[in-house]
Amino acid sequence: MRTIISSMGKAESVSVRRTESWDAPQICKLITPATAEVFGRVNVIYLLEKANLAVTLNTAKNQILAHAAFLDHPIGNLVDQASWEEFLWAHFDGTKFTTLNTLFLHLFVAQPGFSDGSAKEIIRAVFSAVTELEYICLLTPYSSGIEPALMGIFEPMPCKTEGVQCAAFVCHRHNYCPRLHVRRARVEDHDDLTILLAEQTKALSSSYGPYFLAELIEAQDEGNHVVVCENEGSAVGFMSVSADINLELLNQCFELGPFNGLVKENPEGQTMDTGKTQRDKSTKDNENDPQNHQIKSECEEKPADGAEEESENKGEVTGASSETCENGAGPEERPESSERSEPPQCPNAFCIQLFAIDKSFEMRSADFLPYVFKLFPERDFCVISVPKLAPEFALLQTFLRTVPHPSSTLPQELYIFHRSGLLRTLRVRVAVTDDAAAVQKLVQKLSLHDALMEDLDTFFKARRDQDGTPVQAFVAEVEGQIVGTLIIRNEQDVEYIRAHYNIENFVYFSHYQREEHARLCHFALNPIFQHFSKHFLKEALRLAHISCLYYRVYPPHHSRENAYAHSVMPVLNCMVPVHPRRQVIYSLDELDINAPSTLITTQQVPYALNHINRKLTMEPKVSINARIVVVGASDTGLAFLEALVFCPHLRFNNLTLISTHGLPGPSRDNTAFLTTTHCYSERDLALLSLRSWVSVVTGKMMAIDRNSKHVQVSEGRIVPYDHLILTTGQQYQIPCPTGIDITKWSSEDKVPDHPRRSRYTRHIPSNLFTLNDQHDCTQAAQWLRDNFINQEGNAVIYGDSIDVFSCVETLLCLGVRGSRVHVVHTPADSPRSCFHNAAVDQAVRSALESKDVHVHHCCLLAQLNDGQHPEPITAVSFTTEGPPLRLECAVFFNFSHKGVDFDAFKAINDACLVFDGCLVIDSTFHTNDCTIRAAGPLTKFSRRYYADRWSHADFNSKEVGQELASLLLPLFDPTLEPTVNPPPEQDVLIPTYTQPKIQGGRMPGGYSYLHVTKPSVRTSTAPTAAKAQGREVVTGRVETGNYFQLQFNPHGLVETITCLSGKPLLVSNLMCLYGKHQLLLNRLYERLEEDMIHDLYSYFSERWCVAIFHDRFADFEQEVRQIMDSTTVQLEQDSMSIPQLAEMIVDGTWEIPTDPALYLQQIFDQSEGPDALKRSVLDYLKYNRYHLPMYAQLGVL
Repeated sequence: MRTIISSMGKAESVSVRRTESWDAPQICKLITPATAEVFGRVNVIYLLEKANLAVTLNTAKNQILAHAAFLDHPIGNLVDQASWEEFLWAHFDGTKFTTLNTLFLHLFVAQPGFSDGSAKEIIRAVFSAVTELEYICLLTPYSSGIEPALMGIFEPMPCKTEGVQCAAFVCHRHNYCPRLHVRRARVEDHDDLTILLAEQTKALSSSYGPYFLAELIEAQDEGNHVVVCENEGSAVGFMSVSADINLELLNQCFELGPFNGLVKENPEGQTMDTGKTQRDKSTKDNENDPQNHQIKSECEEKPADGAEEESENKGEVTGASSETCENGAGPEERPESSERSEPPQCPNAFCIQLFAIDKSFEMRSADFLPYVFKLFPERDFCVISVPKLAPEFALLQTFLRTVPHPSSTLPQELYIFHRSGLLRTLRVRVAVTDDAAAVQKLVQKLSLHDALMEDLDTFFKARRDQDGTPVQAFVAEVEGQIVGTLIIRNEQDVEYIRAHYNIENFVYFSHYQREEHARLCHFALNPIFQHFSKHFLKEALRLAHISCLYYRVYPPHHSRENAYAHSVMPVLNCMVPVHPRRQVIYSLDELDINAPSTLITTQQVPYALNHINRKLTMEPKVSINARIVVVGASDTGLAFLEALVFCPHLRFNNLTLISTHGLPGPSRDNTAFLTTTHCYSERDLALLSLRSWVSVVTGKMMAIDRNSKHVQVSEGRIVPYDHLILTTGQQYQIPCPTGIDITKWSSEDKVPDHPRRSRYTRHIPSNLFTLNDQHDCTQAAQWLRDNFINQEGNAVIYGDSIDVFSCVETLLCLGVRGSRVHVVHTPADSPRSCFHNAAVDQAVRSALESKDVHVHHCCLLAQLNDGQHPEPITAVSFTTEGPPLRLECAVFFNFSHKGVDFDAFKAINDACLVFDGCLVIDSTFHTNDCTIRAAGPLTKFSRRYYADRWSHADFNSKEVGQELASLLLPLFDPTLEPTVNPPPEQDVLIPTYTQPKIQGGRMPGGYSYLHVTKPSVRTSTAPTAAKAQGREVVTGRVETGNYFQLQFNPHGLVETITCLSGKPLLVSNLMCLYGKHQLLLNRLYERLEEDMIHDLYSYFSERWCVAIFHDRFADFEQEVRQIMDSTTVQLEQDSMSIPQLAEMIVDGTWEIPTDPALYLQQIFDQSEGPDALKRSVLDYLKYNRYHLPMYAQLGVL
């Protein structure tokens, strides 16, 4: 924090931060008539929505001391925002102002007395934050003068022409945040540098000796230099650069194809072996002829990064987060091999060996670059490698991160900067017909260049798509050469986007016109200018007069006609991913004309949405290079990755998922052998597009090396990690026969005890299926079609889980006769049914009987093929409580028991992680290795918690994964307070979770089944005491296919939902009933007592309950609770809140003559609470009226 002194001598400690929308009320209070004289009438919320940069000065008490808003064009209607450069050039001495180096002040307000100090502090902060910024201009058509605080900062701009109806002022960088002076280091700088390098000195001294810094300065030669930047005569920054660089290692570990491997042809025949270089031109010549000669050759050789660059599946790695497209790297872009001898090559890069700068000057780190490039005039690239766990510093924001090879285990990140990136002449303009040839050359190696050129041709010819949608095209130009192109079209699905995505987390829709929304169709930019990507997008927004830009990522199986690209990291890194919204399933026939617009309800192909708007164009992201490896694509693992990916201000560059079959894919034939938890459907995964951000390694975890910190995957692949997350869950295991010969078994023999879960090690028959995911189900379905359905033989389904019944229904749907299906149940561990509901259990078993499905109880697998070789299985034998059972078998489905995969167990056990039936963790997900965390059914809590009956398997897996992410994020997110793990003596409680456990699927008889219940420990007893004290509501019957059960707890909250219906269930809606009070359900108890409800399905299809199914209803409930908690009532001489009064009544400290509930109701009715509640309800309905048009709006009737 810094200190500001007011004109009255009052001191205030202040900090500078970006302005948030909730600051608007305080900012409005600071606006005075003098403010309006300079800036005109200001709508603060509207200005904050459109400002490229808004800055607030905060006091230590979190009060706003001052505020300023900056845009990329002048105030008001003085000049069209796309033409202000020409305006300044024509009427003022404005040739030095460019879109890259200039911003315009649109508002400045401050508390009285603090204007002078606040204005200087804000201006200093803005220049420091925006490294390219040189000028801040103020053009006002409202006044010829400005307030004294600004007059001390801005100087008038002389006008060259007469009749200009505005006053112009400019503020120069060099007055408040000058570029640092960079020079060669001298021995005299040693003391200053020692202080600067205090944190690193100990480590460096141990490696290089106590006098390494002095020796480094004295040892400077033609290939090694040490430079410093100074402020007021003192060295505040230090950089050591060297021409000695191991290009062979870098090319082995990183994808450097787009940069020609950091080498270039050497006309003098010098080979790469020489670490030194010879200068053909002096530094002076280089100064007189800046990098103009370099950019042309480099741009001609390098392909552009593009939005249409696809991520192809290559070997084991698919969907690499920043690997596939970040540098436009692909097989077609690498230097082609040639049989003839290649010309001699020499290094084309130098490296930064050491770098440090005072934190006060950190944002000026890029000031070093022009000077160090002059030291190596013959080399075009500067590279720097940093440890993956090192926080990103300001210098790296100018560099381009290179893509590591999938096989690389180097614990370093490599960043590259090209000397042409020093040019500040990048200009964005509307494309013209003459640009076609240059654009074609720029994008010719991109996979979808044809589509780009077609759209560009459409723009040149008609400026519109075939459907009449306006199209705009822009090019980025440096020194007269085109280095990038961008094509957008007006967004026609604005209503759909608002209704289906949480876009309102980033914009206030009421302040945007429909034509201000556009869709990014194509984006291509030369890699050496990638650090200008955001500026390119910002300029496109300005020139196109739009404010919001969207980019869609379609699933990979979708046709290219509707998807321009798979994954585009250059542009995605500039955007924020927008989370999809859970949708209400409407009964359109019931709602009729009161249904939402078809623009909202019409189903579209699912896509992931990414977004940028004007206020995000200057908001940097924090890059996280830590290698976070997740093992297992379970619901827990996917939820963890989702939570990290959708942090808008963070960019995780090294997220890796190790999974046997990769990310869950679409079901090609909709064969659902398994039930579902409804955590992630196929559509949900398409809406998230995790593959755009996560590298996927297909294979099984075989070993964990805790010393080297890597995971060994099947086929020998090594995946290094900094944080390892184990979420493999539990899978159905291949059953191990007891080996009992049933020919020697009689009914008098004792039934063997349940065998220990032995591992099956023999040959796995081709017709034995143990299904654990959709990939297994798809393979099983294809095998059935090829080898079973149209032939004879029995299907044996072995197990006692609910998946047994789902599998039977799938077989019946595939056309298998029920008489060919044998369900063989294992001895149950618990007498309770897997359905937890006797009526549902009876209905399913009746359906099996009606389909002639054979059911056998309490059977243990004894032999396959009577003990002979099991390939293929033709017969299976079981021991039972009665006579043994032998069945002819053509296909065997196993759902007998779940356990930890043996390979996962072996890897965990060999790594000496504590395993006690499951992987042991503490309350913060840690194993006995602080870098390895685990979650989900794989785990159990440590015995010190005395909670052996509880595990993550008893909770909602998605909630568990989100909680794990929330505990890991403080390690990386600078906006979060670091979490402090409690000491062991205080760590005695396990975490609690509130989301329900969900299970559903298709059951025999064509039933749709759904069971939603509160997390609880499974017991072998009947209903618990809490359930007995609650209330059960049942409508319909299983025989008629409309069974609906609600279980309420003693407080009237829904704890269990059980549905069995002959029709498809509206699952998304029904899940919302969990945790709702019966009063919220339209006074359900009263209606039941009045015999007004006969069918809960119909009851919850009525229009009154649509608001409860809305995804923002939970936020509304929270707002209502806050109103209730904050409402105060006056009692005698005291004022207290409703919760305080209720607590006093319960404690007996406040005596009342009537029923407590009635008394509280009367007291609340007399307060301001009811009016606040009414306003809240009306605001909720008004704000969400596009989803809830069936409710009457105030003033509409």
